[in-house]
Amino acid sequence: MLTLLFYKRGEFDLMENVRQTENKITDGIIWKQLLLFFFPILLGTFFQQLYNTIDSVIVGQFVGKEALASVGGSSAQIVALVVGFFTGLSSGAAVTIAQFVGARKEETANASLHNAYAIAAAGGIALTFIGILTAPYLLRLMNTPDEIMKDSLVYLQIYFAGILFVLVYNMGSAILRATGDSRSPLYVLIACCVINIILDMAFVLVFQMGVAGVAVATLIAQAVSAFLVTYKLIRSGGLLHLSLRKIRFHGSLLKMQLKLGVPTGFESILFAITNIAIHASINTFGTDTAAAWSAFGKLDAIFWMVSTAFGISITTFVGQNYGAGKMDRVRRSTRVCLCMDLVVSSALVAVLIVTRSILFRLFTTDDTVVQIGSDMLLFITPWYVVYVFIEVLTGSLRGQGNVIVPVVITLLGVCVLRIIWLAGVMKISPTIHAIIFSYPVTWVITALAFIGYYLWKDRHIA
Repeated sequence: MLTLLFYKRGEFDLMENVRQTENKITDGIIWKQLLLFFFPILLGTFFQQLYNTIDSVIVGQFVGKEALASVGGSSAQIVALVVGFFTGLSSGAAVTIAQFVGARKEETANASLHNAYAIAAAGGIALTFIGILTAPYLLRLMNTPDEIMKDSLVYLQIYFAGILFVLVYNMGSAILRATGDSRSPLYVLIACCVINIILDMAFVLVFQMGVAGVAVATLIAQAVSAFLVTYKLIRSGGLLHLSLRKIRFHGSLLKMQLKLGVPTGFESILFAITNIAIHASINTFGTDTAAAWSAFGKLDAIFWMVSTAFGISITTFVGQNYGAGKMDRVRRSTRVCLCMDLVVSSALVAVLIVTRSILFRLFTTDDTVVQIGSDMLLFITPWYVVYVFIEVLTGSLRGQGNVIVPVVITLLGVCVLRIIWLAGVMKISPTIHAIIFSYPVTWVITALAFIGYYLWKDRHIA
C-alpha cells in the first residue's frame, strides 16, 4: 500500500523541477533551495545508515559483542571500500545528467540515464562473484580476530550476494537527485528501512539466525529499494524515462561518465584503504577495542551522513548552474553551503560529545567497550568541523567537472600521509590514540590544500 501511494501521487512526478518554467536550482533563492534539497538527502542518508546501525544494535544487544564486531568491523570496512567506489561512479553519472538537465539537453540526458544503469548492472554482476570468492582472503588481510572470523565471513558473503541491488539503488537515487528530486530516494529508504528493522527482529529474535539473519534482512531490504527506484524511473513521464530494453553502453557518454566517476570512485577507495589499514591496527588490540571501534563507526556515521548530504547538494546545485552557465550562482551556492555545513557540524559535535556514554550503551552493555568507545569519540569528533571544507569544496569542484585535482589532493593529503603516519606510529608509539590521531592531522592538511586550490581556481576563472 505504501508503494502504491508513493507512486500514484500526481503532484510528485520525477521531473517536477525540470518541467516547471523556472528551475528552482538555477533561478531560485540559493539558501532556501539548498535547504529544501538538503533535508530530504539528509533524511535519506540517515535511513540508509540506519540499515547497518540497526543490524549492529540488534546483534550487539541480543547476540553479543563478538557479533557486534563481526557486523561493524572488518566486514563493514570492506563493504565501504566496494560500495564507495561505485558510489563514486554514480556521482560521475549524476554530474553529467545534472549538467545536461541544466542545459536542457533532453536526448543526451536520457541516453546518460541508460548508460548509467548499464554501469550499475555490469558492476553488480561482476562484484557478486568476485566478492563472495575473495571475502575470506580480505578478512585475513585485515587481521580479523579468530573469534569473529566465522560470523564476519557469513555477513560479508551474504552482503556480496546482494551487491547488485546496492549498486542499482545508489545509481538510481543519484540520478533522481541530479534532476532535482531528492524526495523520492527518501521515501524509498523510509519504506525499506522499516522492512529491514522488521526482518532484523524476526530473523534474530524469532528464528535465532544471528549474524546471518541481519545480513539476509539487509539483502532483502536493499532488493526492495533497488526495485522501487527503478520502478520510479520507468514510470516517469518527465524528461528522463527509463526503459529496461534501452539499457546499454553509449561510447561517448560512457567515456564521459567514467572520466568523472572513476577518479571520484578511486578517491573513495583511497579513503577506504586507509580506514582498513587503521582498522587492521585497531584489531591488534583485541575484541573489546574492535567492538568499540565498530560502535564508534556507527556514531561517526551521523556526522558523515550530514556531510555527505551537503556534498551531494552542492554537487547538484553547482552541476546544474554550471551547465546553465551561471558562474555567479556557482560561487554563491558554494559559500552558502559551506556556512550551513559549518554551523550544523559544530552543533552535531557538541551533541555527540555530551551524549557519548548514552549513545554507546545503545550498542552494548559492556562497560569496557563503552569506555573505550567514548574515549575514541571524545578524541576525534572536535575535528569534524575541519572536514567540512574538504566535503563542500570537493562537491563544488566535482559539479564543475573538476575531479582530477581533488583526487590528487586527497591522495597526498589523506591517504599517503595517513599510511606514512601509521607506519611510523606503530613503531614509535603503538597506542590507540596515536593511531586515530592520523584523522585530525590529515584532515587539517588536506582542508588547507583544498581551500588554497579553490581560491586559486576561482580567481583564475574570474
